[in-house]
Amino acid sequence: MFRQVILYSFIFFTTLLWGCEPASEVNDKIMAEVGIKKLYLSEVSAVIPYDLGPVDSAVMADDYIRKWVSQELMLQKAEENLPEDLKNVNKELEEYRNSLIIFRYKNELMSQRMNTNVSDAETMEYYLQNAENFKLNNIIVKAVTIKMPVDFANPENLKKLCSDTTEEGIAGLKEYCTQYAKTYEFLTDRWVELDRIMNNIPVTIENPAEYLKKNEFIEFTDQNLYHLIAIHDYLLKNEQAPEEYVRENIKSLILNRRKIEFLRDLENNIYQEGVNKNIFKIYNLEKNENE
Repeated sequence: MFRQVILYSFIFFTTLLWGCEPASEVNDKIMAEVGIKKLYLSEVSAVIPYDLGPVDSAVMADDYIRKWVSQELMLQKAEENLPEDLKNVNKELEEYRNSLIIFRYKNELMSQRMNTNVSDAETMEYYLQNAENFKLNNIIVKAVTIKMPVDFANPENLKKLCSDTTEEGIAGLKEYCTQYAKTYEFLTDRWVELDRIMNNIPVTIENPAEYLKKNEFIEFTDQNLYHLIAIHDYLLKNEQAPEEYVRENIKSLILNRRKIEFLRDLENNIYQEGVNKNIFKIYNLEKNENE
């Protein structure tokens, strides 16, 4: 059966995806049947990207058909064996529908009405008010990383260039790296985790915190390359995280707090609108029982 499906898939998707009009409801081809349930070619073709070739389309169609058959067989078995009370999912479907509609309504209102701009002044204010919550989990650095072919490497001269933080010095180092380095990266204007940099150099430092206190450079030479990391600044684990390092995280926190406040106000406003318009009633159960 499935060999026929693959063949049909190949033929039909070749014609559909490469120039022919989609099948109409009247002459839509049946691709699979399970009991009285039928899977039509139009349903399968709807999930196949138009930029796939005929062979890939046929393979994807065959996989979709197999999964559809498997699901329908399982559903059929469940329908046959589950008691009626367990097959009644009307309440669950209604609850899911209600939750989904409310979720979409809230998201639509947020996209239309909620301010999603967070200024640098707001992030700084939040940072200063919650500074104790922003401690570093890892060592972070500002640095320059260079991989230089051994034949062109002059470690002492390169270190000297890396230590010159004037505009002329930085320009000279960039020019030198452009000419001779295999790869290089200037990370002197932002904080990055030391581990991220160390992943690119074949050397391990047992105690990086102590090493950084005593050394400005991390270097290693293998058969082909001279690896150099010039540390311009560093902060250790558990030290205060710089505001610029956690800025994006703070913006997310501010937006999340803003979202919570927006949704809370929305629910309160809708409830108050119901009160003002007298469009709901809440009955006192004890009072009704006594009447």
